[in-house]
Amino acid sequence: MLSKRQSDILRILETEGSVSIAALAERLGVSLETVRRDVKPLSEAGTVVRIHGAVGLAGQIGEAPFQKRMRENAAAKQAIARAVAEMIRDGDSVMLDTGTTTSYVARELTRRRRLTVVTNSSDIARTLATVNGNRVYMAGGELRSDSGAAFGKSALDFVSRFAVTHAIISASAVDQTGVMDMDLEEAEIGRLLLTRAERRLAVTDHSKFGRRGLIHVCDFSELDALVTDRAPPAAIATALEAAGTTLKVAAN
Repeated sequence: MLSKRQSDILRILETEGSVSIAALAERLGVSLETVRRDVKPLSEAGTVVRIHGAVGLAGQIGEAPFQKRMRENAAAKQAIARAVAEMIRDGDSVMLDTGTTTSYVARELTRRRRLTVVTNSSDIARTLATVNGNRVYMAGGELRSDSGAAFGKSALDFVSRFAVTHAIISASAVDQTGVMDMDLEEAEIGRLLLTRAERRLAVTDHSKFGRRGLIHVCDFSELDALVTDRAPPAAIATALEAAGTTLKVAAN
């Protein structure tokens, strides 16, 4: 039987991966020694692994950053993905950029048939290729080690050759000025995707609202819809309405 604190430790690790003992103590409001006592039986049972003053779930130590991010707000991203998949029909053409929420969208799109998919994400390409009569085109170039996605001039040139029905981009940050990203190359390819589609969507979970990104991707006026899992703050909702952008809040 797990104590409440041990259950809390496992919940934190499931969300965040490996966490230092000091950070766990601060989060739980207890001493370092208390955390060590709670962790010891979990370690002995093989549920967690202790490494260099930190602890992580067994089997997740050393996992790729992208896989770790896939676990963050997973239920919210799944709800968003289901809502987006409802907008897409068999035979449609779709562009998706790399991102954990767009990867969840790809998984929901396995319910559709004969899609034409353009992406710079190897995860999305693997998910949708070779199933249901789909045609999948993946941008070339060097794949990043953290996400398995292609960026740079080769990827941009490749994407620019296509014209599709739906473009779906992920958002790292959203405030009343629009959609932003933390990475220049990711912002560039997201911005390009929006110019190649009849219907332009951004997907983001509620944790991105109110964040400021380093690079501006697009104004709300450049989107047809923003799909999320919770209503955004009033300033963002007002800006979306002023831009004529549909706000779709997915049902959990």
